[in-house]
Amino acid sequence: MTQERRDFFEEMYAAAAAGGEAVPWDRGGAPQPLLAAWVDERRLVGRGRRAVVVGCGLGGDAELLARLGFETVGFDFSAGAVEAARAASSQSRVEYVVADLLDLPPAWGASYELVVESLTVQSLPRSVRTAAIAAVRSLVAPGGTLLVISGQQDVWPDEPTGPWPLSRTEIESFAAEGLTLVRLEEPLAVDGKPRWRAEFSRGT
Repeated sequence: MTQERRDFFEEMYAAAAAGGEAVPWDRGGAPQPLLAAWVDERRLVGRGRRAVVVGCGLGGDAELLARLGFETVGFDFSAGAVEAARAASSQSRVEYVVADLLDLPPAWGASYELVVESLTVQSLPRSVRTAAIAAVRSLVAPGGTLLVISGQQDVWPDEPTGPWPLSRTEIESFAAEGLTLVRLEEPLAVDGKPRWRAEFSRGT
């Protein structure tokens, strides 16, 4: 990832840790609502299967998956985010790791039965978007599922420092290299604007 983007997030997490304004995606330990609704609708149970949360931030999504019985990894390229996630729960069963989406550990390839990408790719510059989408895709194990949640480009305006929401074409582009689009939904976010929520599956 570019150093400029890394510094942007590190500064935000450092300011929050020092008692400043909370990062905008801080939900007080709660998971992303559209992820929570998705697992409830499917009555999802981990049963020891492996899950990974891309850009885990403060860990709310990863903790949800761990509670459901997944062996869960949460990774973020911000050391500040990972430190905060680890500190939030001394009883956490999540393995939090500092890792760059564009330079993933080779051992992670095709290793996770559930991959959750929530609002992370949209936070990265469009110049690296194709590579970021391919990296997310690479994590899905045979028979596994990928869930992607994002703002919609036509509904959520770009901000100078991000996010830069995904177009429908970009969402659908996750379906490649053995991944198939199972369901593309447009549920409402907490502020009443629609987001993308896309579910993909890799064949066995």
